[in-house]
Amino acid sequence: MRDLRNDGVPLHGLRVVLLAGGAGGSTFAVGLRDVVVAGGGSLTVVCNTADDLWVHGLRIQPDVDSMLYGLAGVKDPVRGWGRAGDSDRVSQELREWNLGWDWFALGDLDLGTHIARSSWLREGAGVGGVVHRLQERWELGARLLPMTESEVDTLVMLDEGTIHFQEWWTRHRAQREPRAFANPGIESARPAPGVLEALAEADVVVLAPSNPVVSIGPIVGVPGIADAIRGGTAPVVGVSPIIGGSPVRGMADVCLRVVGAECSAAGVAQLYGARDGGGLLDAWLLGEEDAAEAPRIEGLGIRPVVTPLWMSDVALTRALAADALAAALTLG
Repeated sequence: MRDLRNDGVPLHGLRVVLLAGGAGGSTFAVGLRDVVVAGGGSLTVVCNTADDLWVHGLRIQPDVDSMLYGLAGVKDPVRGWGRAGDSDRVSQELREWNLGWDWFALGDLDLGTHIARSSWLREGAGVGGVVHRLQERWELGARLLPMTESEVDTLVMLDEGTIHFQEWWTRHRAQREPRAFANPGIESARPAPGVLEALAEADVVVLAPSNPVVSIGPIVGVPGIADAIRGGTAPVVGVSPIIGGSPVRGMADVCLRVVGAECSAAGVAQLYGARDGGGLLDAWLLGEEDAAEAPRIEGLGIRPVVTPLWMSDVALTRALAADALAAALTLG
């Protein structure tokens, strides 16, 4: 692990807030947690909850659970989501009853999480309270917060109708061309308890290498969150989810096309915008493959930092996290 203290960068007691969603976000969070905790700091992760949906009467939170399982060390390393070593006997039995979706199988251990969550929600615990209870089971080394208490799902607008994001991604593998994405109710949503406070107290804010449209977009779309980031004193650094002109994982290229953004490191930086110009970023990490885009990013008013982005193993992920913190702390 790179030691920022050897570079003259103060790390002890650092308060870091990460905005994240998806498999890439949870992988990066583990490396960031390791670096921050090793320096005696604290990490708060604000999770995307716009992927959430109801299935079998249960509230499913894919991004929250990926973050929970990843930080707990129980995430399936092959699929990148769900519990390691899980089985699917319950889902198979439900299919025998012609119940649910055969394209959205839930593991048995995973179902335990969803049952607990839904029970607590029905008891009135609230989304934030439920996330707090879930993370008490494991020693995560980080605090998880949902972006909002409100049910703000992501819908995909197609020529033939509107479907939930999970159906578009999981069932159709993003092969049906969207006209737009929507988050009904987000205009009246409020940041979950603790989110604005964490941003106000942060020493560093990091945007994970998550999908900028359907993972990070809904988080900063909750009224008050983007303003808190722009108006805060903490430097803001983002990590590109695009390497060599292609998304590392998922369908960010399709999502970017829908919102009129270029699928490139510079294109995503432009989508987020420079904080000095009313956007979100002070610095932007881009891969060595995209070094030629650095002058363009600098022209946007964002400091470009060229560094290896592939999170192929734990050591590389920690090194990337350390680079993100160094970039933030050496701004100015």
